[in-house]
Amino acid sequence: MREKQSALPVNLVGFDAIKRGPIGGWQDFLKEGNQFLATASNGYARRQQVFTAEILYNLVGLAIEKWIMALLMESGNLPYNHTMHDLVESMEEFLPGHLGDLGKGLRALDGYQEICDIDSYTITPPTMDEVAKMLELATEVQTITMDKIAN
Repeated sequence: MREKQSALPVNLVGFDAIKRGPIGGWQDFLKEGNQFLATASNGYARRQQVFTAEILYNLVGLAIEKWIMALLMESGNLPYNHTMHDLVESMEEFLPGHLGDLGKGLRALDGYQEICDIDSYTITPPTMDEVAKMLELATEVQTITMDKIAN
């Protein structure tokens, strides 16, 4: 009688052993993040009527999202979603320690716009004082991103 051979190879590799290369386009995300922060910083400094606290909040959020995406893509990873909670969670999973203590501040940004559920969304516009703190947070994320990419 003939012995049945296993269809699976003996030397399987786990998912954690797979080395991923950078995902193309991460440099564009890095550049766009810098552009969004520059726009938000200039708009805040000039206090033009067009740059409301809501618009500045969204520009800061976009800048941070772009930088985190650049870091994740450069490391060959993608987040599960694009809320600040999801971006921070992905950073903690794929690049532990890179955000340092910024996770709490980044997650707090989600509290201004909870727009995922069309039936029960809430928008709470930030104050200009809160925008100033957001700009500081964004500058810290930018520094972390540029340092990580440079090394």
